[in-house]
Amino acid sequence: MATPQKRTRRGELILLCALLGTLWEIGSGQIRYSVPEETDKGSFVGNISKDLRLEPRELAMHGVRIVSRGRTQLFALNLRSGSLVTAGRIDREELCAQSPRCLININVLVEDKGKLFGIEIEIIDINDNNPKFQVEDLEVKINEIAVPGTRYPLPEAVDPDVGVNSLQSYQLSPNHHFSLDVQTGDDGAINPELVLERSLDREEEAAHHLVLTASDGGEPRRSSTVRIHVTVLDTNDNAPVFAHPIYRVKVLENVPPGTWLLTVTASDPDEGTNGKVAYKFRKINEKQSPLFQLNENTGEISIAKSLDYEECSFYEMEIQAEDVGALLGRTKLLISVEDVNDNRPEVIITSLFSPVLENCLPGTVVAFLSVHDRDSGKNGHVVCYTLDNLPFKLEKSIDNYYRLVTWKHLDRENVSIYNITVMASDLGTPPLSTETHITLHVADINDNPPTFPHASYSAYILENNLRGASIFSLTAHDPDSQENAQVTYSVTENTLQGAPLSSYISINSDTGVLYALQSFDYEQIRDLQLLVTASDSGNPPLSSNVSLSLFVLDQNDNAPEILYPALPTDGSTGVELAPRSAEPGYLVTKVVAVDRDSGQNAWLSYRLLKTSEPGLFTVGLHTGEVRTARALLDRDALKQSLVVAVQDHGQPPLSATVTLTVAVADSIPEVLAELGNLKPSVDPDDSGLTLYLVVAVAAVSCVFLAFVVVLLGLRLRRWHKSRLLQDSGGRLAGVPASHLVGVEEVQAFLQTYSHEVSLTTDSRKSHLIFPQPNYADTLISQESCEKNDSLLTSINFHECKNEADHGQQAPPNTDWRFSQAQRPGTSGSQNGDDTGTWPNNQFDTEMLQAMILASASEAADGSSTLGGGAGTMGLSARYGPQFTLQHVPDYRQNVYIPGSNATLTNAAGKRDGKAPAGGNGNKKKSGKKEKK
Repeated sequence: MATPQKRTRRGELILLCALLGTLWEIGSGQIRYSVPEETDKGSFVGNISKDLRLEPRELAMHGVRIVSRGRTQLFALNLRSGSLVTAGRIDREELCAQSPRCLININVLVEDKGKLFGIEIEIIDINDNNPKFQVEDLEVKINEIAVPGTRYPLPEAVDPDVGVNSLQSYQLSPNHHFSLDVQTGDDGAINPELVLERSLDREEEAAHHLVLTASDGGEPRRSSTVRIHVTVLDTNDNAPVFAHPIYRVKVLENVPPGTWLLTVTASDPDEGTNGKVAYKFRKINEKQSPLFQLNENTGEISIAKSLDYEECSFYEMEIQAEDVGALLGRTKLLISVEDVNDNRPEVIITSLFSPVLENCLPGTVVAFLSVHDRDSGKNGHVVCYTLDNLPFKLEKSIDNYYRLVTWKHLDRENVSIYNITVMASDLGTPPLSTETHITLHVADINDNPPTFPHASYSAYILENNLRGASIFSLTAHDPDSQENAQVTYSVTENTLQGAPLSSYISINSDTGVLYALQSFDYEQIRDLQLLVTASDSGNPPLSSNVSLSLFVLDQNDNAPEILYPALPTDGSTGVELAPRSAEPGYLVTKVVAVDRDSGQNAWLSYRLLKTSEPGLFTVGLHTGEVRTARALLDRDALKQSLVVAVQDHGQPPLSATVTLTVAVADSIPEVLAELGNLKPSVDPDDSGLTLYLVVAVAAVSCVFLAFVVVLLGLRLRRWHKSRLLQDSGGRLAGVPASHLVGVEEVQAFLQTYSHEVSLTTDSRKSHLIFPQPNYADTLISQESCEKNDSLLTSINFHECKNEADHGQQAPPNTDWRFSQAQRPGTSGSQNGDDTGTWPNNQFDTEMLQAMILASASEAADGSSTLGGGAGTMGLSARYGPQFTLQHVPDYRQNVYIPGSNATLTNAAGKRDGKAPAGGNGNKKKSGKKEKK
């Protein structure tokens, strides 16, 4: 155990070595440090951050690390302090044996700069080993006749330390017969010899015991001893002598064990047993002893174990020959091991920068390689190169390091992974080589936008589609990887018919599938022009556009629309006139229809679905023209009903029907006369409908009668209260009493309300209008008009009073023609004047025809309680109970009949010479007024 003083000295020595280690030679450009051996783990060696001109915190940022080949790491980097420290215990003797200087070379790699720095560290020896003898006890035989001054070699002590710490001196214990002499060889080795000072006498003392001490010069001083036993022998005056003082031999390192190496020979001129010689190794270390074998009888030396040039290339030892008389002879054996090319080059990937960006510039360092061959000479000279035609090359760096760099641009889309083969071959015979495979991944950058397979697309969708229906799928390809290849889809915003495009179409941003947000109508939207954008998720993102034309396909979803003949607004059917003199093929009318669809969905065909007289009329298949198929006969009915169907060619086909009524007559009066002679219809459906209308009118009348009774009751109650007030107060005695309204007055009041009912032919619908006040049918007496207290206070009878003031009724109006409101057709639908001329537009003509046909149907319906008697044309319900055909003006004047150039006039009226009846067109008066 070391004393405290020794520890202090050792610490000072370590500090001194650390300070010296900070110096480095500027001329050679290499960093040099020194550190004592046997220091603790983590001991300071040198400030590497300062020598590399970096801050301690920058070491990790720049990727500074130690790279070394083969042996265990002896040093480490302290990234916190920026110092180079020991990684463990360092034994100089194990690393460098007896070398005067022990130098360790390491390399420091700065990854981001791609630079290597060489560092040379000297391991300073400390006195940590004692001189050691190979044996602890030594027996020396000396003949008693030996003369004083005879020298006997003693075993040498070995101290693995160097310098002053190595073996320095020997000492022999005090003795009267022997002394110690130390010889220094050419290599500086100290050889102790035992010198005989006085003659020996075996009989006096047969044995002598000595102690030999070997000491070094270190601090603290270390020493070891060997005990020497000297045996005094009888006389043997000749020592063995070797044939050569030095034997030299060369051997290949790959010779097998047991191979004979050489034979040493020593001769002894003595005779008998004194001339018999025995051989043995004298000076050989522990590592060399197992490698060689010596035959002690013959002196043959052979290989005991395999040699390795890389472990040791030179061996030196001594061989001793001894006879039975203990006389010795010595010789030196020098064995040189020759190298053979038995080691393949070693390639170590010191650093690999994977993945590497595809946009890196040529000359970018990809990897650092360390190449070493344990052989020597040409066998250890290594050449490195890469195979295949790859964009990489090897460049020589310091020592045995190579840099793998790029020599042209990389493209990950072409090659994403490179399998690089590095070949290392020596120059031996035969040459040995080693293959090293490096897998290098190329990192992607966003250098490719998404691309569509086509420049434009067309898609089709049927109209009336479901909301959310899939329309089309777009796919863009991005050759990049990961997020750079994640494509998102969007539709460029636009407007369509004033609405944003996003309200019609949506796209799945991940899959590129287009969906319809609305149900399209071909008749409104025929096509849509979209601009789809595909963007990746790179930084910055790249995108590309493609145009998509979306066409809406038509479906047969619209039935044909009949434009002519148009149905009258009052629900009746139109009437077409056909003269009885019409020839076959006479154009009666034309059905005009359109279809909002397109294509074959809008191709229309016409056919006669139903007719009251089969074979009388035909319909053009494509024109819709209604023509007579044969000549009209007298037996043909006046009213002909035709049902014309219009059908398109869609799938499934849609159709519409129109009912035409054709009046067969040569003139308008003939039409009216024949309509009056028609017998009532016995159609059960019409009678049932009439019954329903009668019940409805009766119900309304009952409700109104109840209302009037309640109103009269309230009025009487009010009158009774006023009478009570007059009797009690007396202040209202001058006021005339109100006349009590009798039952006759109520009946007169009810007669002021008429009900208007319009019945149509071949229709399930009727037109009922109620109640409508009309005071024209009741004459109000002057007495009733002059009453102060009227029946209903809200009714204004000024008009009646004015009439009474005149005294008599006004004379009839000479203009017999109907006013605008009373003309045939719907009320107020004609735009003509009151001159009595026939309406000259098609609409008015159609309305007149509808009125005539409705009147004919009403006349034929004899069971109708609302219709008038014979000759009234059923118009009494509309125009009053006294209305007859004589009140109907002669419309034949200025009437144009299709297919004829004739014009009807009012000749009949002139012939009769009757003056037109006067009257107001807005009032329908009866022949007799009843005074209530």
